[in-house]
Amino acid sequence: MIKVGLVGYGPAGEFFHAPLIAATPGMRLDAVVTRDPERASRVGRDHPGTRIVPSAESLLGLDLDLVVVASPNSTHVPLATLALSAGLPVVVDKPLAATAAEALDLARLARERDLMLTVFQNRRWDGDFLTLATLDLGEVHRFESRFERWRPVPKGGWRENGGPDELGGLLYDLGSHLVDQALRYLGPVTDVYAETDIRRAGVRADDDAFIALTHANGARSHLWMSAVAGQLGPRFRVLGSRAAYVKWGLDPQEERLRAGERPGGPGWGAERPEQWGVLGVDGDSRAVETEPGAYQEFYAGVVAALRDGAPPPVDPREVAAALAVLHAARTSAAERRVVPLTSGAGSPGPDGRQGSGPA
Repeated sequence: MIKVGLVGYGPAGEFFHAPLIAATPGMRLDAVVTRDPERASRVGRDHPGTRIVPSAESLLGLDLDLVVVASPNSTHVPLATLALSAGLPVVVDKPLAATAAEALDLARLARERDLMLTVFQNRRWDGDFLTLATLDLGEVHRFESRFERWRPVPKGGWRENGGPDELGGLLYDLGSHLVDQALRYLGPVTDVYAETDIRRAGVRADDDAFIALTHANGARSHLWMSAVAGQLGPRFRVLGSRAAYVKWGLDPQEERLRAGERPGGPGWGAERPEQWGVLGVDGDSRAVETEPGAYQEFYAGVVAALRDGAPPPVDPREVAAALAVLHAARTSAAERRVVPLTSGAGSPGPDGRQGSGPA
């Protein structure tokens, strides 16, 4: 068994990492870092036999095979560095770091130590995003993608009240997913424009943001993330030379994980037919069944990397490219200008070719 130490039991640790680890053959959640008595109680309830330790340093004295970092964003780099330096492979929740340079430094340390480093970009396994890779839209010229919510009353915590050094706000939270998907789908980016705002009283980090990307192949991505959307827009609206695809509603896996379900149960990752997206053009369109979502594939990939030497499920160098875009977006919003990325920042499209869209 691959014995896993999990740093953090907030929403990311409790509802994503812990249940997915527990559901992955060949893995065992061996220890969790938390100082919160209520969270420690929930660990004992949901994962009997898992040890509770007070700090990440405490994990290093245990006989572990993998460390998963699901703590606040500003701690990701130092905790990943600590684990790698101690000779342990690492999974880091998104965002991996604040900048591409920090991400590449971590990747370099992992290579030097011959250790796996990967990033939990679970939205690559959203059913609707998997469906996109199967559709014939022709030459895609516009990719619109949204993560919007209606939360007029702030929930509090570092995500809403943290400053730039804490990587709070939606740009680095939901934007980490949206940008990652855009780069996977349409390849490298040459120009970035962004708008970020704080709309709610008592909030210090951006809660309403927009990013426009120009890709090297000429396509454009428009990405929205908001906590103040009273009526939600479509999750995807993708326009191509032959057809368009419009999809409403979020992948159901997060909701099911929060409800206590785990992968492997009946209908895991499947969407109801009324939630399927529509493919075609006005007057000639049809509903398209959504591919089953598959968050479990991430940790299955981690097992394959550790046991068989397979590539990590998410390459940290790809994540560094997305961080370059997010950093440029922050600069664009602050300076109210388009920021060029002259070298092109991106990662392979769904077919593995740099800068390609679906064909």
